[in-house]
Amino acid sequence: MRIAVLGGGNGSFAAAGDLALQGHEVRLWRRDSNIVDAHRDAGSRIVVKDAKGRREVRLALATTDIAGAVRGTEMILCPAPAFAQQDIAARLAPHLSDGQVVFLPPATFGSVIFAKAAHDAGNHATVAFAETGTLPWLARKHGPLEVAIAVRAKRLPVGVFPLTDADHALGVIGRAFPGVVEPCGDALSGALMNAGPIIHPPLIVMNAGPIEHFERWDIHKEGTQASIRRVTDALDAERIAVREGLGYGAPHFPLAHHYAREGEEWMYGRDSHGRLTDSGDWRERIVLAEHRYMREDLRLGLSFLVSVAGLAGVSTPLARSFLALGGAICGEDFMRSGRTLQSLGLGGLDRSSLQQLLREGFRR
Repeated sequence: MRIAVLGGGNGSFAAAGDLALQGHEVRLWRRDSNIVDAHRDAGSRIVVKDAKGRREVRLALATTDIAGAVRGTEMILCPAPAFAQQDIAARLAPHLSDGQVVFLPPATFGSVIFAKAAHDAGNHATVAFAETGTLPWLARKHGPLEVAIAVRAKRLPVGVFPLTDADHALGVIGRAFPGVVEPCGDALSGALMNAGPIIHPPLIVMNAGPIEHFERWDIHKEGTQASIRRVTDALDAERIAVREGLGYGAPHFPLAHHYAREGEEWMYGRDSHGRLTDSGDWRERIVLAEHRYMREDLRLGLSFLVSVAGLAGVSTPLARSFLALGGAICGEDFMRSGRTLQSLGLGGLDRSSLQQLLREGFRR
């Protein structure tokens, strides 16, 4: 299968390397021409490190030309942070063509951002947009050409926009991730599976002291204490209540299963937390007010959850509290600068109108 991967971070390198190892034709697009030139000079290769050892794979293309990267591809995979989506979506919009699937793992409702960008650009190609609850890999780059993959996802609940294109989208994504994809309905259901806004805000806020004190801190090891876990579970209960309030059924993939050694498998399978911390790759320098957990998962993810909770008639006191605390740390009003139905241009829709949009997409 021809696949374009957009971005140059941990998730994008894991995607490009892992999918190329599976035999797919992978093209990698990045914005920085100097970095891309250096990558091409090194043979457009990526080194993947995992439980099987160290393997080198060559990409079909590394480029700054997004049109060339996506031309003729069946799937476009964009694991970039949510705060980069508006820019990437605008660059991609004119170049989408009939039958393509844009997959965002995860996205905080970014599937609708990409779809609206195409619509606003006057591109009326039949394209499906999809998002899931987590990256398909727990991964960290170990250098400009090397990525270490600690864990691969075992279950990926995927929501599709528009829902009428779900069968096609799930079929294409399933070819890249065989035996892993699970349909969870529309794009909003997929967005409300996003684990990042649940697991990361308690970690980044409740560990603020040691994060600022220590040069390096493993937020998932020393930072995941029993009291923080209890708060995480309570925050996750708010997410699940919002899903239920909007009529979405189980499975809700409760985050408690991420830590469990038995019972129902979570997205990364059983005991994935142990494998993550054993890798040592998350012992890192964290700049509190700039880290992705703060700027993406808390600011964008929780503001979106609170916004949607209002439509569902569900109270989210913990989500609101973390928004207030994170905003105070950063000197910013996160509900104002975050991602809400209003900021996405959907604030005027009632529940029925939003459901129709999710089902049918933007009218041509």
